[in-house]
Amino acid sequence: MKRKILSLLLCAAMVTTILGGCAAGNQTTPSEESTNTTQSAQTEDSAPESEEVTVKTATTDDVKAALEDENSIVLDARISDAYNGWQIDGAARGGHIKGAESFSADWLTCDYDEEGNLEGESREEVLNGYLENKKLTEDKNVIIYDTNGTDAAAVADYLISKGIKNISTYDANEWIDDDTLEMESYPNYDLLLPASLVHEIVNGNVPEGFTDAERIVVVDVRWGDNEASGYLDGHVPTSVHINTDSFEPPKVYVDGIEEWRLADDETLVQLLLDNGITANDCVIATGPEPLAASRFAVICQYLGVKDVRVMNGGLTTWNYAGYDLETQANEPQKETDFGISAPANPDLIDTIDEVKQLLKQDNFTLVDNRTWEEFIGESTGYSYHSIAGRIEGAVFGYAGKNNSSSMSYYRNLDKTMRSADEILAMWDECGIDTNNHLSFMCGSGWRAAEVLWDAQVMGLTDVSLYSDGWIAWSNEGNPYITGDPTQK
Repeated sequence: MKRKILSLLLCAAMVTTILGGCAAGNQTTPSEESTNTTQSAQTEDSAPESEEVTVKTATTDDVKAALEDENSIVLDARISDAYNGWQIDGAARGGHIKGAESFSADWLTCDYDEEGNLEGESREEVLNGYLENKKLTEDKNVIIYDTNGTDAAAVADYLISKGIKNISTYDANEWIDDDTLEMESYPNYDLLLPASLVHEIVNGNVPEGFTDAERIVVVDVRWGDNEASGYLDGHVPTSVHINTDSFEPPKVYVDGIEEWRLADDETLVQLLLDNGITANDCVIATGPEPLAASRFAVICQYLGVKDVRVMNGGLTTWNYAGYDLETQANEPQKETDFGISAPANPDLIDTIDEVKQLLKQDNFTLVDNRTWEEFIGESTGYSYHSIAGRIEGAVFGYAGKNNSSSMSYYRNLDKTMRSADEILAMWDECGIDTNNHLSFMCGSGWRAAEVLWDAQVMGLTDVSLYSDGWIAWSNEGNPYITGDPTQK
């Protein structure tokens, strides 16, 4: 909080470019004794003839040296679930080599709607941003690792096409199989499930020790009824549809103001019971949008559901894996007893009155996860809301670009969670102190719910959601400010 003005100056400069990357130490190059393979590539600025680039095979010692070298970068080319902590493709240990950056080969070919994406950016423009954020420049020595022998090669080919020539690949199984070498996982990586694991679960193959809950209930969260929402066009098999209007009933005031504010506790408990969910169950939230899935997951935690997970990347990763979708509706078996007094975790969701009191405390930070234009009052962010501005004392914390449904600063191309190191670096530049209690807010709670989920995955515990957000705050006539704080 003390660094707010300086932090906001730094944040403003990051609206187009975000800090990424990690490194330190002395320069090194991969072992010249390594086995070489040769690939050809042509950069945008190269001569018409393709240039031969030799891709070396790195050793474990090469990787160790690169991790200590400020001119070297180690990349993890596996799916983000493996990087987060899951044991994928039979790996002996989950997680990533500490100090390695995530650059999944899936990002090069995953589902991405270049015409209809929210940012108006092509895949190549997004990838170019990743190169900049991770400081992947032509002068860097890059070691790329995988465990399947194909992902690293794909990323190597892409980097060669961008003019990076000092590249080697590494079989990470050598590192993973050596217990003396450090691997790093997110403290609560298991809050985000790989699509492959959800696929096993819905097919009746629940891994031993996955949960001690009585049942597993898979839900598909999106706006609208079964037909209008697209649920009947395809959803994860066995999943029950949750219409977001059921936990955020629309309300229109006399003067025409519209709101979708979180329902009262009694209504929320009944919603879960009507969909076959009790406090003793495990809920897996899926759907086309991680925003909606995270929103419902936080509600389940707030009420006291024993075990709540979210499928990483939503239907984007499910579809990319080639898994079948189900097109028939699944009817829940209604329950009558939630099992505990709810909400069991009332501090997880903050009210307007609570936020007003919390803002008076030095160890509290209200993190505003909207666009910069919303934060400074140039845009309301919503077609149905006319008041633009921000809560005084809130700190800008990013979400996405251009609109209120974008989460590009917290996601990879396949909608999976962005690297924790990059998120924490972004927060640090914004002056967000993770030693404080962090309450995340946006317009109405969706974007902030996904950020809160990421924070929990990273192991932060002193966190909450200011659910009603800017829309409810401004509709109730509470004071607010506008303007670019970096210009004062």
